[in-house]
Amino acid sequence: MIHEEITKKIIGAAYSVYNQLGFGFLESVYKKSLLIELEKQGLQVQEELPITVFYDDLPVGDFFADLVVEDTIIVELKAVQNLAVVHEVQLVNYLNAAKKETGLLINFGAQGVEVKRKFRKPRQNH
Repeated sequence: MIHEEITKKIIGAAYSVYNQLGFGFLESVYKKSLLIELEKQGLQVQEELPITVFYDDLPVGDFFADLVVEDTIIVELKAVQNLAVVHEVQLVNYLNAAKKETGLLINFGAQGVEVKRKFRKPRQNH
């Protein structure tokens, strides 16, 4: 699996954060806490990294990745009751725009930590 060692560390860090904080905080609280936990593990983490979206090789917008770990994995965080398919689609779009292969969608939900691992789907040129 692509970047398995790093993703395991990220997932473990998410559980550590949830075990300490529980459910009910804003996404920003979980993001800052996860950032601290990942840095404690010696991982390089960028927060709110801007990524430009292109259409016909022209910039059409920007999005900000919650966290980018080791310049390879986009981590999108949620603090919602349940993840929806739209959250997964959003992450795959981010992966395509950033040309990154692996992403983690992590929800700090009422039932615990929910993790979805997503991979970039190369666009077919017709």
